[in-house]
Amino acid sequence: MLMPAPYPQTAVILAMSADGKIADGGRSPARFGSAADQAHLEAQVALADVVVFGAETLRAYGTTMSVRSPELLAQRQACGQSSQPVQLVCSASGRLDPEARFFRQPVPRWLLTTATGAQLWRQTHFDQILIAPQVGEKWDWRAVWRSLAGAGLARVAVLGGGRLTSALFEAGLVQDLWLTICPLVLGGATAPTPVDGVGFWAKSAPQLHLQSAEQLGGELFLNYRVKMPDRGALTSL
Repeated sequence: MLMPAPYPQTAVILAMSADGKIADGGRSPARFGSAADQAHLEAQVALADVVVFGAETLRAYGTTMSVRSPELLAQRQACGQSSQPVQLVCSASGRLDPEARFFRQPVPRWLLTTATGAQLWRQTHFDQILIAPQVGEKWDWRAVWRSLAGAGLARVAVLGGGRLTSALFEAGLVQDLWLTICPLVLGGATAPTPVDGVGFWAKSAPQLHLQSAEQLGGELFLNYRVKMPDRGALTSL
């Protein structure tokens, strides 16, 4: 019998402006992607066992990306997957709006939070509530990913935001980066980028290999494979 991999296969899927912003300075919902980009995102979500995103992403949109295409639903069924991937929202505080449409979407909902954040919620809102283990002041993302693998969740799609993505890159957990470059400029020193956080020194920054590039209309669809360093080799500023 094959043993499960210690970490799920993880892809980050984001759309950004031509100047590298995933939202404007007011962190408004980023709705600048085309219908083609939405279809691309849904196709990537349909491959996943679990979709992971941060609390700010949920607060901005109020919903999550579910699989609606009949073809993609049939694809999941043929692969032995549930009709919808688990939707895992990450929030240290646990302060989320229970009236958000997310809580009425027909998807399995999980919460990753602290012991304090967990006290704000009942199982009626989330199917599972996970307490994030910590190393010092930071969450132990490798331990979280091992628990996802242990639950049979082999493929992860990360939909933002920038601080979550930064933490996963720092932990060496991202294998694929899918970027849609949209034809607009947002600017702004406070506008979020695909990877926020404190950043990396250039000599130890995650390195990428371009797997594919496709132009559809005014958008570019890029897929990068992350060249995996020795775990623990990444150094933040």
